[in-house]
Amino acid sequence: MNQRLQRLGDQIQRELAVLIRDAINDPRLTGFVTISSVKVSSDLGYADIYVTVMEPELNDAMSKHSHEASLEVLNKAAGFLRTELSHSLKTRTTPRLRFHYDEITARGNYMMDLINKAVTKTEQTEDNDNTSGGDDATL
Repeated sequence: MNQRLQRLGDQIQRELAVLIRDAINDPRLTGFVTISSVKVSSDLGYADIYVTVMEPELNDAMSKHSHEASLEVLNKAAGFLRTELSHSLKTRTTPRLRFHYDEITARGNYMMDLINKAVTKTEQTEDNDNTSGGDDATL
């Protein structure tokens, strides 16, 4: 991707983050939408937006199926978002927006959560061993 497309993608990412936060008031959009990347096609016809949704409840929050309703809301609001985006972009045409679930970021968050749980469990096990082992040594 050339530098011009990268700059345009970055600008679209910044503008869309504000628009999604402030302009979309759909109750099906329950979590905090994070735009991880924007890839603009070379002819400026399409912009693929990769998003993750941080849900308030973390049970099954990393699966693609738990975000289908949020992606549906975003894809249905794509026309409105494109129109609003065209007011701030300095391009002749505004790319059509396509929202996709970013599995890479979600999987990374899930793996970090698993690592943190394992570390916490290991620390608790070591603390229990130290306290029980220390009692045997003093007897």
